Amino acid sequence: MATVGQAWESEGAAPRAGALGESWYAVQTRPRHERVVVQRFNEKGLTTFLPLVTEVRQWSDRKKSVELPLFGCYVFVKIMATNEERLKVLRTDSVFDFVGVPRQGTPIPDDQIDAVRTILEQRINWESYPFLKIGQRIRVRSGALAGVEGILVSKDGKRSVVVSVDAIQRSLSVRVEGYEIESA
Repeated sequence: MATVGQAWESEGAAPRAGALGESWYAVQTRPRHERVVVQRFNEKGLTTFLPLVTEVRQWSDRKKSVELPLFGCYVFVKIMATNEERLKVLRTDSVFDFVGVPRQGTPIPDDQIDAVRTILEQRINWESYPFLKIGQRIRVRSGALAGVEGILVSKDGKRSVVVSVDAIQRSLSVRVEGYEIESA
């Protein structure tokens, strides 16, 4: 659903190198409550990541740019895997639960969050892609996407890398024509 002229932002802090013992977790929220949850997490001193996309929506009488979460109903939070930290997250209004193991969540590897952030920061055209678990894992060796790992796929004879966030089963596809890639 990516179109030319998209703008990207990430709300909240999303440091590349994790603090000792902290891991990223996906949290499921009420629909259209992602920003409120990020604000509440930030008030509690938690590190969050909410990737946003700006899309132009057309109504019968006007066009308007609207910011939408890249992954609807999901917010990423970086916490220590302690009961106290988990309760701080779960006791936040508009939060349903962690993604993965109920009440505990499944840690998301830093490299998956970093790959999504790299795509957002580089403002590269993307398209939603069905979640894939099988396939050749590759790493981009050069260019704006250097270091990004994902699954190599081919669609209509064009090579793309699919970057996935396993816990929420969502993926992004980026064309890698012209990039030097290697097996991961």
